[in-house]
Amino acid sequence: MDFTGRVLAWYQRHGRHDLPWQVPDPYLRWLAEIMLQQTTVTAARPYFERFRARFPTLETLAQAPLDDVLALWSGLGYYARARNLHASARLVMDRHQGRFPQTLPELLALPGIGLSTAGAILAFAFGIPASILDANVRRVLSRYHGITDRDAKATRRLWEHARAYTPTHDVADYTQAIMDLGALVCRKAPQCSICPLVSACSFKGEEPPPARRARPERSVVMALIYQANAGLLLLRRPASGVWGGLWSLPECPTLPDLTPYLASLGFEAAPGAPGAVLRHVFTHFALSITPVPVLLTNIGTCASENRDMMWYQRCAAEPGMPAPVRRLVNQFLETT
Repeated sequence: MDFTGRVLAWYQRHGRHDLPWQVPDPYLRWLAEIMLQQTTVTAARPYFERFRARFPTLETLAQAPLDDVLALWSGLGYYARARNLHASARLVMDRHQGRFPQTLPELLALPGIGLSTAGAILAFAFGIPASILDANVRRVLSRYHGITDRDAKATRRLWEHARAYTPTHDVADYTQAIMDLGALVCRKAPQCSICPLVSACSFKGEEPPPARRARPERSVVMALIYQANAGLLLLRRPASGVWGGLWSLPECPTLPDLTPYLASLGFEAAPGAPGAVLRHVFTHFALSITPVPVLLTNIGTCASENRDMMWYQRCAAEPGMPAPVRRLVNQFLETT
């Protein structure tokens, strides 16, 4: 039995057949594939269920305010995915009359969809033979063929293998199978003894440990500016960059910067004692957040009509906030 046949036979007995996005709905398959970018099935699953309940169709997602989408995405990370999801939904409604495109060039023209994600959508939603090379598939093919490099040449070779193994039939099953094999068997600590490919695999159970770089450390001061009758001040972050488009606490680089920063917002108030530092780890750096309470007797001339500024109270619908900011906000409001 060849590579593809072994993978398909293994999948029928051991693969995952009960995932909530295993349905022939292009919208739901696309939604799942975007969520699964750099995210595990376990982490993505509850978010998928919430999105499907809140936005059951492409049209409902396209018509929703971006703030609602970001609020529902809050905690899943890589927030550009949520912004791209919303933008793509609107493009499909405008350019394709609400029908999800079925060609590779049309899919690649949508924000947030790369070659592997497009291949998965074509295979799962439409049964069109298309290949993928996500992290799990890359690991399987790299080990099977003894490809240890990570450069562009190695990637081209892996794509060649991925296309060669993708069948013209049962393409959805094969795509799920090769993903499952990487996620369940050919993991970072592989279970070679139960792998259907072990007899022909080049992997000998050892590989050089990945080079680890120390994450750069960054720090920021976040002000918990609170007024009893108004609530807690939140500012919308710029559309690009970390936490783009989300609501967050006002921030400045260091504690000495806080008083002049408050003045720039129109507040004359003395900051309170700094709270315990909260450390949040991103993929490429670690962020230390020092929270500082600032209690106001009135909101003065602060621009309350500014659309990128809000006074948040616990009784209000929760806007889209980064997970560590939401933690600080909830802890503060619970004790205020």
